[in-house]
Amino acid sequence: MVKADRIRIIGGQWRSRLIQFADDELLRPTPDRVRETLFNWLGQDLTGKICLDLFAGSGALGFEAASRGAKQVTMIEQNMKAVRNLHCSIEKLGASQVKLEHVDARMFLTANSERYDVIFVDPPFKSGLLAEVLPLLPAKLEEEGVVYVESSDKLLPDDTWSIWKQGRASHVHYCLLSLNPDG
Repeated sequence: MVKADRIRIIGGQWRSRLIQFADDELLRPTPDRVRETLFNWLGQDLTGKICLDLFAGSGALGFEAASRGAKQVTMIEQNMKAVRNLHCSIEKLGASQVKLEHVDARMFLTANSERYDVIFVDPPFKSGLLAEVLPLLPAKLEEEGVVYVESSDKLLPDDTWSIWKQGRASHVHYCLLSLNPDG
């Protein structure tokens, strides 16, 4: 039996609801304080936005977006234990706007032609996946879209990106990127 941990949704229609996630050393849910800062940056209301939670893990970022009115949230997760927990949370919340894909993030990005207003990128630290997926994201972003990134090190993006906002909480560096108009 998989031991499950819980995380609380901090805003929107599902505020204070708990979601479960698998007890797995690779799953590192975004802390409450960081999620609060992120959604202050994004504006609390995401009504009508199309979001992509690229390494969904616990689902904390995607469920927060859906709770705050996102029209659609696509969660991408490769870990089967995490997929099972995400599926249960989608059912428990009645989150019909959340679509779950059990696939490698790189394969999803190369095969998918959709565009997104907000893309959450929080891969397992030290996996090297951030460097692999970041170059694929400009083609997936709507004109005014943003990319949220979490990493163990401060992100130094190439000229494609502008850092709109950034912060640090303990060992987590996080930032909100937009496409550089000159990039």
